[in-house]
Amino acid sequence: MSDDDLDLSSLDDAELVEQMHDDLYDGMADEIAEGTRILLDRSWGPERVLNDALVEGMRVVGEDFRDGILFVPEVLLAANAMKAGMAILRPLLAETGAEQVGKVVMGTVKGDIHDIGKNLVGMMLEGAGFEVIDLGINIDVDTYLAALEEHKPDILGMSALLTTTMPYMKVVIDTMVERGIRDDYIVLVGGAPLNEEFGAAVGADAYCRDAAVAAETAEALVLARRLVGGED
Repeated sequence: MSDDDLDLSSLDDAELVEQMHDDLYDGMADEIAEGTRILLDRSWGPERVLNDALVEGMRVVGEDFRDGILFVPEVLLAANAMKAGMAILRPLLAETGAEQVGKVVMGTVKGDIHDIGKNLVGMMLEGAGFEVIDLGINIDVDTYLAALEEHKPDILGMSALLTTTMPYMKVVIDTMVERGIRDDYIVLVGGAPLNEEFGAAVGADAYCRDAAVAAETAEALVLARRLVGGED
């Protein structure tokens, strides 16, 4: 029997979740949406569907991307499939008040219009259970600061692909310092020409070399901050 002939509703819960991991890996958006609905119809809560079927599936995608087994086009397909499931789950999660891992405001810095890497990071963060506010490309310091004020995220993420736009990250961070709000946020930076030394030099909390690392780093830093701050 080919995948096209597979009746997802005929699978038991464990088999269906396993199949959804495979379908996510293969970027099959329609199947992910169908599997999500089937689990919900079987009285699975939206948070359980998110964590067991989608986040766990994207974790494998992220690891294989990090290890060079999967490449950007395949990860974009997987992330697109994840979005199909999230479109169904998001309103249900909002209704139940399910706690998210955290909130991220992100964008590509002023002068830079590259967004594939940023989009990948956003999708991986969503896959890890974060709420993501993507400001887009060519974002100036005032737009970043206004978004921080409006959304009160845990993390600010900045991306750059041009060496000429990289220094703008320091402009944003320095302005945050001047306003006395730098310590209120975790700042992550990424992009092909960056490295750890640059991240440290501009005053970021961490440099993330790819989308999988960004998701892992974001989770670890948010958790660490909450433990230190004694938050719930």
